[in-house]
Amino acid sequence: MILTEEEKQVTDYLILHRLPLDVLLEVKDHMISQISDIQANEKLSFNEAFHKTQKLWADEFKMTTYSAFYNGGIPLILKKIVKEKYNNIIRKSLLLGIVASLLSLSLVFISKNQPTYNNLFRIYNSLFLITPFLLWVFNKEIRKHVRRDFKYDGKLLFTIYQQNLALFISCIGLMFQFVTREDKYLFRFFRTDDTVSVFPLMLTFILPYFMYSMMIFVMINFLEHKKTLKSLKSFLDISQ
Repeated sequence: MILTEEEKQVTDYLILHRLPLDVLLEVKDHMISQISDIQANEKLSFNEAFHKTQKLWADEFKMTTYSAFYNGGIPLILKKIVKEKYNNIIRKSLLLGIVASLLSLSLVFISKNQPTYNNLFRIYNSLFLITPFLLWVFNKEIRKHVRRDFKYDGKLLFTIYQQNLALFISCIGLMFQFVTREDKYLFRFFRTDDTVSVFPLMLTFILPYFMYSMMIFVMINFLEHKKTLKSLKSFLDISQ
């Protein structure tokens, strides 16, 4: 049985490696379990078992880089966890981005003319601004935990998702510019006999898909951050 002060030693050791709180607690549970097993099986003291466990985990705490989501070096174990979780979010975002793009394309076929299509296009794209705004408005209890500079014990990010919540504001700004534009190429291509240049037509397909995927990504990231914070409620002052 690990004592409270012994558990604190493990926690302090992991804090030195700057793991986000959610990852730290997950790793701590595994380390404590391993320490207990070593103590029981090899009849060692806590300090001896802890030292042996540190050696077993040494490769996992070697520094590496993951420039897609982190500036500077991070422990290898953090990269593995982040990569797994974010690859899953990216896959969902790209798939839902296709669905969103197809729904946007369907507006071409239900519009009687170009002005009607332009209005429907703006309204549809506005949903990708309104939804994140509503997420922000109705989740005021976790707003301080969204800031990248708000850290547990002044040292650790609360979740792995907190690292990229700044994208939330950036993507909203880009989406706002996207909402104000008019799309004249798709309607002309599908509903008229007018000639349409290939390059702007391709951009009209690609840019919306990119924007929808990015907006979906930041919304999923926000919701995962919120869900993870709730799982840390024993450590945090978050309203139920």
